[in-house]
Amino acid sequence: MKLYRLLTEDDTSAFCHKVSEAISKGWELQGDPVYAFDAARGVMRCGQAVTKDVETEYHADLKLGAQ
Repeated sequence: MKLYRLLTEDDTSAFCHKVSEAISKGWELQGDPVYAFDAARGVMRCGQAVTKDVETEYHADLKLGAQ
């Protein structure tokens, strides 16, 4: 089964660390990162889709970050 996550964070090094951690755990980048302005907070936000093949069945309580 293929799992999907969309990682998001303010445009700081925290975003890079979040993506790097996912890659180190076997997640693969899907597509280009995206950026958007959060007008309510006055900051840029980043997003990156990642996927991972796993040998478990999907269920709604699955903790994606723990895979």
